Amino acid sequence: MNFESLDPGLAEYTPSMHSALDPVLDAHLNPSLLQNVELDPEGVALEALPVQESVHIMEGVYSELHSVVAEVGVPVSVSHFDLHEEMLWVGSHGGHATSFFGPALERYSSFQVNGSDDIRQIQSLENGILFLTKNNLKYMARGGLIIFDYLLDESEDMHSLLLTESSTLLVGGLQNHILEIDLNTVQETQKYAVETPGVTIMRQTNRFFFCGHTSGKVSLRDLRTFKVEHVFDAFSGSLSDFDVHGNLLAACGFSSRLTGLACDRFLKVYDLRMMRAITPLQVHVDPAFLRFIPTYTSRLAIISQSGQCQFCEPTGLANPADIFHVNPVGPLLMTFDVSASKQALAFGDSEGCVHLWTDSPEPSFNPYSRETEFALPCLVDSLPPLDWSQDLLPLSLIPVPLTTDTLLSDWPAANSAPAPRRAPPVDAEILRTMKKVGFIGYAPNPRTRLRNQIPYRLKESDSEFDSFSQVTESPIGREEEPHLHMVSKKYRKVTIKYSKLGLEDFDFKHYNKTLFAGLEPHIPNAYCNCMIQVLYFLEPVRCVIQNHLCQKEFCLACELGFLFHMLDLSRGDPCQGSNFLRAFRTIPEASALGLILADSDEASGKGNLARLIQRWNRFILTQLHQDLQELEVPQAYRGAGGSFCSSGDSVIGQLFSCEMENCSLCRCGSETVRASSTLLFTLSYPEGSNSDKTGKNCDFAQVLKRSICLEQNTQAWCDNCEKYQPTIQTRNIRHLPDILVINCEVNSLKEADFWRMQAEVAFKMAIKKHGGEISKNKEFALADWNELGSPEGMRMCPSIEELKNVWLPFSIRMKMTKNKGLDVCNWTDGDEMQWGPARAEEEHGVYVYDLMATVVHILDSRTGGSLVAHIKVGETYHQRKEVSEGVTHQQWYLFNDFLIEPIDKHEAVQFDMNWKVPAILYYIKRNLNSKYNLNIKNPIEANVLLAEASLARKQRKTHTTFIPLMLNEMPQVGDLVGLDAEFVTLNEEEAELRSDGTKSTIKPSQMSVARITCVRGQGPNEGIPFIDDYISTQEQVVDYLTQYSGIKPGDLDAKISSKHLTTLKSTYLKLRFLIDIGVKFVGHGLQKDFRVINLMVPKDQVLDTVYLFHMPRKRMISLRFLAWYFLDLKIQGETHDSIEDARTALQLYRKYLELSKNGTEPESFHKVLKGLYEKGRKMDWKVPEPEGQTSPKNAAVFSSVLAL
Repeated sequence: MNFESLDPGLAEYTPSMHSALDPVLDAHLNPSLLQNVELDPEGVALEALPVQESVHIMEGVYSELHSVVAEVGVPVSVSHFDLHEEMLWVGSHGGHATSFFGPALERYSSFQVNGSDDIRQIQSLENGILFLTKNNLKYMARGGLIIFDYLLDESEDMHSLLLTESSTLLVGGLQNHILEIDLNTVQETQKYAVETPGVTIMRQTNRFFFCGHTSGKVSLRDLRTFKVEHVFDAFSGSLSDFDVHGNLLAACGFSSRLTGLACDRFLKVYDLRMMRAITPLQVHVDPAFLRFIPTYTSRLAIISQSGQCQFCEPTGLANPADIFHVNPVGPLLMTFDVSASKQALAFGDSEGCVHLWTDSPEPSFNPYSRETEFALPCLVDSLPPLDWSQDLLPLSLIPVPLTTDTLLSDWPAANSAPAPRRAPPVDAEILRTMKKVGFIGYAPNPRTRLRNQIPYRLKESDSEFDSFSQVTESPIGREEEPHLHMVSKKYRKVTIKYSKLGLEDFDFKHYNKTLFAGLEPHIPNAYCNCMIQVLYFLEPVRCVIQNHLCQKEFCLACELGFLFHMLDLSRGDPCQGSNFLRAFRTIPEASALGLILADSDEASGKGNLARLIQRWNRFILTQLHQDLQELEVPQAYRGAGGSFCSSGDSVIGQLFSCEMENCSLCRCGSETVRASSTLLFTLSYPEGSNSDKTGKNCDFAQVLKRSICLEQNTQAWCDNCEKYQPTIQTRNIRHLPDILVINCEVNSLKEADFWRMQAEVAFKMAIKKHGGEISKNKEFALADWNELGSPEGMRMCPSIEELKNVWLPFSIRMKMTKNKGLDVCNWTDGDEMQWGPARAEEEHGVYVYDLMATVVHILDSRTGGSLVAHIKVGETYHQRKEVSEGVTHQQWYLFNDFLIEPIDKHEAVQFDMNWKVPAILYYIKRNLNSKYNLNIKNPIEANVLLAEASLARKQRKTHTTFIPLMLNEMPQVGDLVGLDAEFVTLNEEEAELRSDGTKSTIKPSQMSVARITCVRGQGPNEGIPFIDDYISTQEQVVDYLTQYSGIKPGDLDAKISSKHLTTLKSTYLKLRFLIDIGVKFVGHGLQKDFRVINLMVPKDQVLDTVYLFHMPRKRMISLRFLAWYFLDLKIQGETHDSIEDARTALQLYRKYLELSKNGTEPESFHKVLKGLYEKGRKMDWKVPEPEGQTSPKNAAVFSSVLAL
């Protein structure tokens, strides 16, 4: 109902009126209604008010049966007959709900629904009642308990609700949308747009939704799509009420007059069959409410606010004799409702009274109502009190029914047996990692279950316990966990065990005995480590990336080049791609493609890693192609590529891009051809491949050809037909790429079963082909090994284990035909001996591709899975790492983050689909490297050290803390540079407390460099900084660590900082140039500094005072204590300053050279260290605070530094 158009007198009935009621009765109240009513001090009625029993009801004619007071003086805002029980519900303007039972209107329940807003609609459901207020939907039991409370937006102004199904609800009001809410999940499922100013009344039939608008219109909407089908413009002013029955719609409302809105005495009636208005019905009352009351005919009940009620036929004439009067206590009727049985009418007035009119003495509200549940009477008062303080008090005073029958709880012995709940076995991971101290075992929490909670075993077949059925209770004699029995140990997810020293005592050499560098996995979004390794071992890609340098702050090609440089310098030590992944997180496309994982998703393994890495593969190739497209040197490609390779194309495009023709053939015969290119292909598997259980052979080459030359039927736009038509899309290849990249798309059981079935078929065919020559295992006689160098030795028969789970060929042969076709076939070593070298055939468009890398998804339910790579490493990489002189062979390796291990080549193509699923394949053309320029020229030049502008807007020259290097001061090989860095925290450390009281670090804190300082180590300006850069960061800083770093909030913000602010890339280039030129860095704790900055520095270029003044198996000494002891300096008073720390480290290095005579007298220096440690133990390693106490040593301090 539209309350805004009602009598202006209603303005005095505000919600605040209730609390200010006076106990004196209102003059409008009929004293006969309050004969047996008690009023509380606030003036609220406490009991129902039945009328006198002598009221006579005439059968078939509506007359008043009962009147009760819901709340004295508080207007009734809504009434509703319960559709399931014999109850009447009323809601007040004060937000209070009251229910009455039966025709006698006995009060059943009463409770507050909302503290401030009025109740605007009530809807009864089977298990409770829905109450709608202004911006709140509350579902409560009939006794008043809350089932759910759904808060809507504060800007909402809801007026009506409509139950469309048993669990779906539409809610509308004075806004431009209607909400659809699912009552099962209590969530918003849809939002339908409607015209302003909104919907206040909603009805439904089996054909339409009917929406009444305050503008006077009624819109008919489709039941499925909610689209407007028809609109009736009923009234020029506003709509008051409408109802629908059969094919008729009747509405009442207000019309615009010169003096304003006036109640229109003509009811608008519409025929829903022809969607047009019929003759308006003139009535003799001012209609405010109307309802169809169909009995023998379609009667309409029209109610005015003054209490007049008239019955008439919607297609006939209204008779003044059919008017009867409701006697409201207040001046106005506020609400009206009809029961489902049409036997009862309910009216609510502005003084809080409810009037029940019926057409029989004993009416029923519903045709079939269920029994109403009533509260049991309280028996506490009738029981004698018990004094529990008396020990001899007999408990027999508590009445218990005496019975000779068997109690329900006494189960017969035949049907019951003691069955104690068996405790679940201890987790296998706990038993494996447990360390015993005496008879007590300690183990880290594997985090597979909630702490202190063990789930009940409800069923014998409970899958959660089945996985532990094979776990033995003792760890003796058991090495592997049962759930990992099929996952090889080297393929499992590796984690770093952190100690109080961090990573210093973690043995990476245990996982990597090669000189190649692994990548650390603890950084966010490090799932791409395996793909970074694949790109690094592609020689042309590595060279072009390392030659690239641009001015863009977050350039993935630049950061990847820096990371490749670190991998080159490493001698088996792991690297981390923190700067690369930092730039990766800033790329908007990466976030849009869902490539940025939250820490929780990555730790729990919620993301589908196989799909993720395939999307990442496509993204990185596209991004590198774009980054290099304009800056690439044209001379990098010196091969004959035809017209495909242009000077504007990047080397990434020349390597990976495949030019294609897409042909679209419409059924009208019109054909459209468009040229395009792609950087990779996705495997498309044969339809119905999983349903064919007969084991039909399907070569990988056939599937690859089908995927490259894809043909499919789809809807596409036809210019000839000028509409979308079914078309046949075909793809032809113009030019083959040098590197063939394939996404396997094994994302469901269908594709996995296809791989498994083809591997089984290939295994059977291999056994038939080799006959009895297959060996049982991989062990051979010594004479066989001696023949490996000969051609006869190369044709050694494979073992059964090598042939299992193999479908992927090591080489494929591709040929471009004259009619733009493509021939693809598997290629073996035997084919090469038969047809000759493949290079001679390249002139005829025949190319052989060799498998270079496979990226696989390891399925492991405990760790969430991981990604690893098999990579065939070429001889140039072995030569650079100096594995041995004259290395000319290629070797397959497994790269599992920081675990690197050489493997047999057959392992790279064996995929046990139970735990090892292929994701990405890389095939490269033979003799690929000979076509590209593989020389690397360092793109970083000396001008990066010259003066540069600050990003900070408020920086002034007076605030400068450093003097940039002049051209005559450029560092040379062996020059000393004092370095110190300060950091801020981006993510806090995650740790747990073990049961034995020790702390275990699960994940270290993520640090970001905030300030880098370099000071001159020699020359007339020795000790003067030439770099003092504050690093701007776009990521959220959790802790500035001001006490230890000296960094304050705002120092890294370009808008308010007064420091020399630069980008991380700018400062990184300066340090890279110093490393490449060969300077020696002097500092304290440089290992951590370089690690956070993400730099790999050769060990002979690092002079760390932590280790210079350190004795084996002793503690590390702080810079502050060393400065006080040797230099008589007190540093790091309130906060740290990187300039002060870098200078102090330089002075300590000079002192070291003085004390050790340039390293020639280690014994005398050893005595100095012993004195240092003895003094430190006495002082508890704390520097004395009083100014009078001086250092026990007098050290010479540089005059230039003192002058500065």
